[in-house]
Order: sequence, then C-alpha cells, then structure tokens
Amino acid sequence: MTIRVLVADDQPLVRAGLVALLKAAPGIEVIADAANGVEAVSRAVASRPDVVLMDVRMPDLDGISATRQILARNDGQPPRIIILTTFDVSEYVYTSLREGAAGFLLKDTPADRIIAAVHSVAAGDVLLSPRITRRLIETFAQHHRPSKYRRDHLGSLTGRETEVLHLVGHGLSNAEIAERLTLSAETVKTHVKRIMGKLELSTRAQAVVAAYESGLVVPSAE
Repeated sequence: MTIRVLVADDQPLVRAGLVALLKAAPGIEVIADAANGVEAVSRAVASRPDVVLMDVRMPDLDGISATRQILARNDGQPPRIIILTTFDVSEYVYTSLREGAAGFLLKDTPADRIIAAVHSVAAGDVLLSPRITRRLIETFAQHHRPSKYRRDHLGSLTGRETEVLHLVGHGLSNAEIAERLTLSAETVKTHVKRIMGKLELSTRAQAVVAAYESGLVVPSAE
C-alpha cells in the first residue's frame, strides 16, 4: 500500500528537500505540500493524507495549532502527524504530543530515518524515539505541577492498567513491558488500548504525557 504524505514547512529549501526525498522513496507518494499552517490544514482536509510532516514554527498558523485543527476536522481515519523540530523547543514537542501528534523528528535526522519514520507511523507506531521523547517531556514537566484532572482520571484504571501506563510513561515498548510484567505482548496491547479508551487519548504519545501530568511518572526522580 502506498503511503500518502503531506509536507508542511515554511522554508522552501527544507520543504523541497523533504518532498524530493520522499518522492524518491519506494511506497511513498507526496500528494501535497504547504508553506504555512493555514495551507497545511486546508490541504490535509482536501487531500486526506496518511502522514503529515509538520514544521512546528510556521507563519499564519503554527504547527501545533495546525495539528489540532487537522485532527479535529477529520471525520474518518485521522492522519498520523509527525512534528519537525529541534532540541531547543521541548515545550513545543510536549504540547504537540499532548494535542495528538504521533511523534516528532529532529530536522537534522538522516534521510533514511525520515523515510523509516514515515513507514513506522503509517503502520501504527505512535511514538518515535521514545527515550528522546521522554527526556524532552521530563525537561518540560519539571516546571509544571501534576494535574488534579489527570490524577482523578487515573481512578478509572485497574491496578494492572496503572502499572502498564507507568511503564509506557517511561518510554517502554509493548514488548519491553510484556517482558517486565511477564505478560504476552498481545495482553499488553489490550491493556494499552483500554487505558487510552478510559483516558480518552488518541495516541500513545498522549499516554506518555498523561503519565507525567498525573504525577504517575515523576521527572528525574526515579
């Protein structure tokens, strides 16, 4: 199956480079590109891509706001949105994951890893480079107190689900969680699905954010 991709970046050279890279990759079709957030939203709604590469800093509408609007306006299968960013914008990364982005890539990521990331999120993986994500979330969460709303929400989880969410928050994969808890990978997958349903989350990245916001995972303290 061909993966349909939209590229949004306000820098013409960066955007052209990404488009050229993806067009040359087997199994990927670039169906649209956008120079700002407003264009990204309108073209995502019109072309219904499978994956969106979204620059976080763009004129007219930033990447986070564009991500929120694209996911809110989609009436079917939402696209998987990968935020393009740099290490010095951890707050943007944290917010974008909370809004429902599938993950993020650094702008200096090697070409082969960008292609692999597109295939990965298209296949259903919702968190890229989980340990890097965790480090960025830790940095931002250190300056924010746990949310009472999130803590109250955790009351709907079973003890095992809470344990699984704790490990998700630490960036462990389903296979790693299964090994840690002596469960099958399929059982862990079921637990994660139930957790996301109970907490009204759409991506695993949001589950990581929820683990921090609730205080279930404490930054730099474990």
